[in-house]
Amino acid sequence: MMDHPGGEDLILDYAGKDVTSIMKDVLEHEHSATAYEILDEYCLGQVDLASNGDKDQLHRQRMALLEQEEESKTYGMADFRPKETDTLADMKTNQFLDLNKALIPQFFYTNFTKEFYLEQVHKPRYLPHPAIFFGHPLLEPLSKTAWFVVPSLWIPFAAYQFSCSWAYNMPWLTGSFFALGVVIWTLLEYLLHRFFFHVDDYLPDHQMAFLIHFTLHGFHHYLPMDKLRLVMPPTLGIVIAYPLINLGYLLFPLPMAHAVISGGVVGYVMYDCTHYYLHHAKVFKYHFREMKKYHMAHHYKNYEDGYGITSKLWDVVFGTKLLYTPSR
Repeated sequence: MMDHPGGEDLILDYAGKDVTSIMKDVLEHEHSATAYEILDEYCLGQVDLASNGDKDQLHRQRMALLEQEEESKTYGMADFRPKETDTLADMKTNQFLDLNKALIPQFFYTNFTKEFYLEQVHKPRYLPHPAIFFGHPLLEPLSKTAWFVVPSLWIPFAAYQFSCSWAYNMPWLTGSFFALGVVIWTLLEYLLHRFFFHVDDYLPDHQMAFLIHFTLHGFHHYLPMDKLRLVMPPTLGIVIAYPLINLGYLLFPLPMAHAVISGGVVGYVMYDCTHYYLHHAKVFKYHFREMKKYHMAHHYKNYEDGYGITSKLWDVVFGTKLLYTPSR
């Protein structure tokens, strides 16, 4: 207290309280990177809010951190373009990952707490170029996928499945089960996003668990505008698709299975291309403009709701519709 330039009164006013926001408050006194460096020697550890059993409090704490970001107020703009991250200042202030180095190898020598990892991975950063993911000359290219690879790879497969069903000469059956496949995909889209990619509360408190979470989806929240790591890489897509396709053959007779699988694959292509479109385009005003705001709100307002990408249907059904209007 004696060494504090602002005097001891301020410290006593906030004793025992979270000072994250007040230390970044421009009107009060925005602290410099040097101040955070001085504070490093006084750090005893990170508070594990997950242990207090108050899920609502934990949710409010996480979302309050997002509210501090400038993008939480500008994401709804038609020409939304976030500001490039100062990588050196980010590393000094947050002590998370060094954006100038390969990201994945850093997890092998870090020691984050679970809540600190979740806080940081959902705080968006922005680079003018693709981040270094593996840093390995063979693995690095495999982590990058241009958006057009998805339709180029999967549309021929969907066409083949559709033609196999059509060959049974039952057009009404083929058409109806193709539509069913699209609907089934929209449900899978929701379930995968909510229970496979966003397993935050069930994530083990272990560095390797953080690495898997980061690889599957955490990276996208950490660097949401990385163009080459937004759609699903073909390797991961095949790994996820293989058991689902076999399940389709198991549940339906062949004429129906081919049509359902075709519709599901087309639904997936629509999902991945829509996802890219929402992030990187000035979108068409009907439907897509609203879905862009909805998905951006998932990134910048509340990542624990709003799991739908192509529509809000299943968010409404399962009670996770994201409310993000100013009045709310």
